[in-house]
Amino acid sequence: MGESTALGPALKRWFSQPPRRHGEIDEERTVSFLELFYDLVFVVLIAQIAHTLAGHTSWSSVGDFAIVFGLIWIAWLNGTLYHELHGREDGRSRSYIFVQMLILVVLAVYAGHATDEDGQGFAIVYAVLLVVLTLQWYGVRRVDTAEWSRVTGRYIGGMVLLAALMVVSAFLDDDARVALWAGLVVVFVAGAAVQTAMAGETRTAIAGTESLSERLGLFTIIVLGEVVVGVVDGLSEAERDTTTIVTGLLALSVGFGFWWNYFDFAGRRVPRVGRTPLVTWLMVHLPMAAAIAGAGAGMVGLIEPAGDDRTPAPTAWLIGGSTALLLVSLAAIVLTIDYREPDRQVARSVVTALGFGAATALVVAALRPVPWLLASALLALLVTIWVFAFGVRARASRTGAPSIAS
Repeated sequence: MGESTALGPALKRWFSQPPRRHGEIDEERTVSFLELFYDLVFVVLIAQIAHTLAGHTSWSSVGDFAIVFGLIWIAWLNGTLYHELHGREDGRSRSYIFVQMLILVVLAVYAGHATDEDGQGFAIVYAVLLVVLTLQWYGVRRVDTAEWSRVTGRYIGGMVLLAALMVVSAFLDDDARVALWAGLVVVFVAGAAVQTAMAGETRTAIAGTESLSERLGLFTIIVLGEVVVGVVDGLSEAERDTTTIVTGLLALSVGFGFWWNYFDFAGRRVPRVGRTPLVTWLMVHLPMAAAIAGAGAGMVGLIEPAGDDRTPAPTAWLIGGSTALLLVSLAAIVLTIDYREPDRQVARSVVTALGFGAATALVVAALRPVPWLLASALLALLVTIWVFAFGVRARASRTGAPSIAS
């Protein structure tokens, strides 16, 4: 009887612990299995919008993809940062994450056609998700100090406004709705940057911890999975002759090049101390992740016409432009990373190579060579950048400089 009596209070304590306050950052925290499970839901969400883009590639569809991807990334970032900064290994944190996952699954049903026929459903479900996230942040405000309570209060106000505007968007026509969403993505990114900057140079609301770096790396792997899916879909829908299969394997190798360069230059690395490096490091992962997912969607349009004399213009620009955006984003991330002084010269050389690589990717897109040659050219470009960086760090190692890539 005593044991059953004790069970009730124990469960109550386990489900009612307050979130960690601002400043209670766990530098030794590791990414949990629950967070990995949470990220898997976003695999489905991104797959839905990538599939739509793959089926109809045009400038307008690329814009629609970028806007919806931005909204999905904002949702992921909110859930991720809350758990990183305030979550615990308790029933309260688990329950909130599972509630979010339930909502995200419903959101995925509407995501594929969010910019047209399913826009109203997407807007309403997304607003519900924002309400749940806002409740989480409100719980932090209740336990924070007066200083941080004001910071959290401003963020909560922004989240409430965002949710209200999403509800309003549900009753607009498609074009107005998508335009409003685009504005919300821009305002959120800018607002998050300002919010972090207002917290001060050395004491920021967000810290560039190894666990947060790992979460960003895991999200990058999620979007890299879209390259694999795009290649498989392209091979499945096309006539599988030698040219098609070779083109598909070359396209997949472009994805390998994305992985190789990101994780050697930026993966598992944290930014320098200070608000500017931190905000840049965090926010630039948005265009980089969108670029990878966009390239993955473009693989279908690259493989299906593998026997044509030239790559279709929309596909060439989607894949080449996505590669260029990825390289520019990666250069910006490299500039924020906390390298020791001897290795900063190496980093600057790598940034220069990434910039030249981005310009070259756009030239390849403009030339629109035969699909297998376009994939080969982009692969060669990615390999060249990495080999150049390897050579630079090898020469630096002989002079005692630490390695930029490991």
